[in-house]
Amino acid sequence: MSTVELTTENFDEVVSGNEFVLIDFWASWCGPCRQFAPVYEKVSENHEDIVFASVNTEEQTQLAAAFEVRSIPTLAVIRDQTLVYANPGALPESTLEDLISQARALDMEEVKAKAAAAE
Repeated sequence: MSTVELTTENFDEVVSGNEFVLIDFWASWCGPCRQFAPVYEKVSENHEDIVFASVNTEEQTQLAAAFEVRSIPTLAVIRDQTLVYANPGALPESTLEDLISQARALDMEEVKAKAAAAE
């Protein structure tokens, strides 16, 4: 599956319309971002049920700020419209696959209950 470019205009539609979304925050000048891009694209081909999205932090400053992106690349995972992971750093393929497996295994009812309790 090809990567979807996220913008402030389509963000709500993409996130609310899909159960599982990975977001890669990147910039064209960022060496580690360019190294991570082919890994991200390759892993996306293994998961047809997941939306792999990207945010160009130079063009989409509001989205980068909303996710408090301080370093790129940053990867975020959203399940059922709930942010379950957000960390900077380019991941090797095996680690990205493991992260996806862990995110799939989450009990989202429990995650949402904990989030509600924290508020």
